Amino acid sequence: MANVTVIGAQWGDEGKGKIVDWLASRADAVVRFQGGHNAGHTLVVGNEVYKLSLLPSGIVRGTLSIIGNGVVLDPWALKSEIAKLEGQGVAIDEENFAIADNCALILPIHGELDVMRENAAGAGKIGTTGRGIGPAYEDKVGRRAIRVCDLAHLDTLEPQLDRLCAHHDALRAGFGQLPVDRAALLDALREIAPSVLRFAQPVWKRLKKVRKAGARILFEGAQGVLLDVDHGTYPFVTSSNTVSGTASAGSGLGPNATGFVLGIVKAYTTRVGAGPFPTELQDETGERLGQRGHEFGTVTGRKRRCGWFDAVLVRQACAISGVTGIALTKVDVLDGFETVRICTGYRLRGKILDYFPAHAADQADVEPIYEEMDGWAGTTAGARSWADLPAQAIKYISRVQELIETPVALVSTSPEREDTILVRDPFAD
Repeated sequence: MANVTVIGAQWGDEGKGKIVDWLASRADAVVRFQGGHNAGHTLVVGNEVYKLSLLPSGIVRGTLSIIGNGVVLDPWALKSEIAKLEGQGVAIDEENFAIADNCALILPIHGELDVMRENAAGAGKIGTTGRGIGPAYEDKVGRRAIRVCDLAHLDTLEPQLDRLCAHHDALRAGFGQLPVDRAALLDALREIAPSVLRFAQPVWKRLKKVRKAGARILFEGAQGVLLDVDHGTYPFVTSSNTVSGTASAGSGLGPNATGFVLGIVKAYTTRVGAGPFPTELQDETGERLGQRGHEFGTVTGRKRRCGWFDAVLVRQACAISGVTGIALTKVDVLDGFETVRICTGYRLRGKILDYFPAHAADQADVEPIYEEMDGWAGTTAGARSWADLPAQAIKYISRVQELIETPVALVSTSPEREDTILVRDPFAD
């Protein structure tokens, strides 16, 4: 049985939570391999709604859930999220949850720097969530991060604090802020350390053991390929690689472990924050998509921008990330539209493009080329087989997979876990 890697193939918010939950019920371990607590997943299990931003989605079902070394971990956010889930009856202990001991930490100074920079950026704002993810990754790459394993050695942390504060104090001075309060930071770390260290371990060893036993591993990505720091709409991106290859580096398992790559794709397009968006609809149709799709961020509550499906972007994302098959979500949001549109190419200053250019100025200037299709009067909501779908909805889905050059493996027709049409079982490949 194959392992499965789940990634978003648009700008995030594709409905990964439901799909990951559906897959997690059949997996033996679920691994988060990048990102931080800016990634929101909503799970609906029976009458209970769980909102996760850091914990792997398998945790609500008791599946072994692991935060890999590629994640930047806010220990205070983790403690709060665990307490919230435990209040909903979810059991979280050392048997079903583990954190990589070489995981870099998000500290309060990272969030402060994030907000200071964004507030001072003027027209250069990139729409950060202000949670410190970017500055934490910068410190990791700059070799001045404090990691989970350091929480067990706080009495010898001074040399690392010297490196960290030398960098941050200079930045804070530029914003007119006081230097880092080292004593307060150490006190905060001493207080939070036991909440994190109880779960800390070399998770690569545990995953190696799980894999050797023939168990099924689900790698859970955050955000989407179009927010990848290399392949996304730079600089309006996140601070990590969101493509499927990161599952290997961010978990400690080799690239041959990532298995079937499932790209989650919404039946239309949304984006949060600033950045290019060729098919954005700033009219009644865009409002209708947003209202019907409940397009507000799980973590931030920010309203999402909405537009027609962009086959060019999704085809590019699938190619870059080696997607084996897609899970098409929120098809039911398109119910009742008289016509629906799909972007099949771009015009850029008189030239036709079949890809999204890298430069921000070109990205801002592209004009979408649309293909129009008849909509459907019937409903797809709650459908669990092809026979339950209107004929025109099936035509739309078929055209999507043709244009993105990637087959549909799953179709989601509501937030409910069982309202899913299985075309190809990722775990059976």
